Amino acid sequence: MTPDLGISAKNLKSITGLLSNVLSDAMLLYIKTRKFHWNVSGNSFMELHKLFEKQYKILEESIDEIAERINKLGAKTPGTMQEFLQMSSLKEAPGKYPAQQQMLTELLKDHEAVIVQVRQYIDDCDEKYEDKGTSDFLTDLIKEHETIAWTLRRYLESK
Repeated sequence: MTPDLGISAKNLKSITGLLSNVLSDAMLLYIKTRKFHWNVSGNSFMELHKLFEKQYKILEESIDEIAERINKLGAKTPGTMQEFLQMSSLKEAPGKYPAQQQMLTELLKDHEAVIVQVRQYIDDCDEKYEDKGTSDFLTDLIKEHETIAWTLRRYLESK
């Protein structure tokens, strides 16, 4: 049943489509961050191990909230790796286990890419689809990515 939220069915479909893209990027970032958490080594092992754990826990919470937002707007939430890989703008690097600096750089690049994309989605939801709720939701989400990106950037600046 399509919810009666004052948003057209066509706009709801577009909004849930872009939220599915946001979810897919979050899933890829989550998996990549877990991979780095499991495989980090070197002088700052424990510090980065804990940093990555904190970050993947933040992403895990966001993932659930994004999935629930999609459902609230009347759509089914994608839930397979195949779907996530097809809808994500981020890329995996199978078989590659970078050093600490490259891990930090790769995560920073991915978070910044998500920030840029979500910033556009915020504008689209607000202006094009007239959905202030999703616009506000994405604004809160972008703040989390900005904080993670800032933290990663600080690690890279010290080197």
